[in-house]
Amino acid sequence: MSHTSQATSGTTRRAVLTAAAGAVAAGAAATGQATAAVPGPGPGRGHGGRPATAQSPSRELRALLKEIDPGRIEATVRKLASFGTRHTLSVQDDPVRGIGAARDWIYAEMQKYAEASGGRMTVELQSYIQEPASRIPVATRITNVVATLRGSVTPERVYIVSGHYDSRVTDVMDATSDSPGADDDASGVAVSMELARVMATRRPAATIVFAAVAGEEQGLYGATHMAARYKAAGTDVQGMFTDDIVGSPKADDGALDPYTIRLFAEGVPSSETPEQAATRRSVGGENDSPSRQLARFVRDTADNDATGMHVRVIYRRDRYLRGGDHIPFLERGYPAARFTEPAEDFAHQHQDVRVEDGKQFGDLPEFCDFDYIARVARVNGAALWTLAQAPGTPKNAKIVTSNLTNATELVWDRGTEPDLAGYEVVWRETTAPEWTHVIEVGDVTRHEVDLSKDNVFFGVRAVSRNGAKSPVAFPVPQR
Repeated sequence: MSHTSQATSGTTRRAVLTAAAGAVAAGAAATGQATAAVPGPGPGRGHGGRPATAQSPSRELRALLKEIDPGRIEATVRKLASFGTRHTLSVQDDPVRGIGAARDWIYAEMQKYAEASGGRMTVELQSYIQEPASRIPVATRITNVVATLRGSVTPERVYIVSGHYDSRVTDVMDATSDSPGADDDASGVAVSMELARVMATRRPAATIVFAAVAGEEQGLYGATHMAARYKAAGTDVQGMFTDDIVGSPKADDGALDPYTIRLFAEGVPSSETPEQAATRRSVGGENDSPSRQLARFVRDTADNDATGMHVRVIYRRDRYLRGGDHIPFLERGYPAARFTEPAEDFAHQHQDVRVEDGKQFGDLPEFCDFDYIARVARVNGAALWTLAQAPGTPKNAKIVTSNLTNATELVWDRGTEPDLAGYEVVWRETTAPEWTHVIEVGDVTRHEVDLSKDNVFFGVRAVSRNGAKSPVAFPVPQR
């Protein structure tokens, strides 16, 4: 275990206070000194209005994002809508109608994508029998379609993107009426499938999973089964995104916000014990859960010109009194978050297909904006690809509290990635939503900053040799 002294780190209390005032020279980051936020369009924003932790898209990532095709996304949404209904309780053995037909088509398409991967991508039908339960009146087979692109360097580290391919109308138990489910959630499935197509030809360092799950409208059954399988296998899922209702930027009052996507991220983790939650509250970490760090990472990597989108992070687990397929992952201790459009149009969501006074109702493809969905796919793609190419989130990050002084000593475990170059320590004011200061500390597992742990929040992130940076790990007290 090595130690970097405050004399070489350039992080004396005077330097920190000066940096916070915006007087750090432009070259400070290169010399290991604090990188400060300068005045921008919002609180906690860094140079050019971006967080201090923001990462610029690589040439490789820009090329990947350009391959995302709105035309293919439209074809996927229209095909899924064509199966009439995809209700979880609908027929499973009809080749043209019902959830079984949709399942088989998604599986066949994913298999086509896998053919271009040189054996790196595999596709499975992940099925189980759900016994009678809430909104499941009879034993029902629920099947997820899961495409796994195995990582070439650290395959044990996994990131997931999913959408749910089941649909519904107003009556959640109506398994026969037409339920096109274009926005909810053929749009999210199209994101997952398009990313699978584009990334199948590439070699991510970590493993990426592209999923289309069933049973969401009946109670998150498919996602629960998938999360439980990963947990039972001890899989190191370091990030999961669900895209649910990402088809339109139009609100129910007609207002348009075509360049914004919401990202919901919970605070105190659902999986924490009362003692862990109490510790988090005692150090002010309610806004620094792994899921909130994942959301900040999305802002760092996907809120830029390469995606053309603004990521609006919402500090909630999900929309008010509702939920999605990221929740079973949160309940098992995995960092997870939900993408959804900026404002929903409830005149179409879950409505029966009909025409009244010359107006169409129902979740039809005509109400989707396929260029918008493509931009949402680019946001997902930018975050996922950077996650997979960067080192994993540092583990066991802690603040040493054996001696309570005005300095802060952080420790963490060294990662096992062969291209790991070192680490950065980040911090921000307790009232700031995003990280405002960054210092390079080298390939060490301990660093002391001459700044009080009582006054700011700290974090640690890993850096690869090519400059890709992990999500931030929020340290807990080491007594």
